[in-house]
Amino acid sequence: MKQANKGRQRPAEQVEPRAGAEGNSGHQNTHRAQKRASVPHAVDRIRQAAKRNPEERLVALLHHITVPVLAEAFHSLRSDVAAGVDGMTWETYAEGLEDRLIDLHGRLHRGAYRALPVRRVEIPKPDGGKRPLGIATLRDGSEE
Repeated sequence: MKQANKGRQRPAEQVEPRAGAEGNSGHQNTHRAQKRASVPHAVDRIRQAAKRNPEERLVALLHHITVPVLAEAFHSLRSDVAAGVDGMTWETYAEGLEDRLIDLHGRLHRGAYRALPVRRVEIPKPDGGKRPLGIATLRDGSEE
């Protein structure tokens, strides 16, 4: 039975039960796409918070994005990859990183973050075809 929207009231309607999650949902760690270093899931931290206080509703998770988290994310990126449509390299972005991240953090929390488009290139395949590749930018469109 599906629960009503307002808490512990009578079920609103009967629904089919869902099958369990497939794949690696029970795994504690995941691999980063670029460096392949294992890191704890943010989902695990949220699950722990929910267990600590089961009556509290988790409606906003933006507070988990902090300047240190943004710095950790930046430093986890490979520094030897191609620049995106903005031409910004890892080394250039690293100059004045603290100020950039403080500004980014503020824009994220104000809802002013706007990502630039992804640069598309085609990589030749051995069979003569081409594989599209997207190169993301390090900064966003509202940054000067």
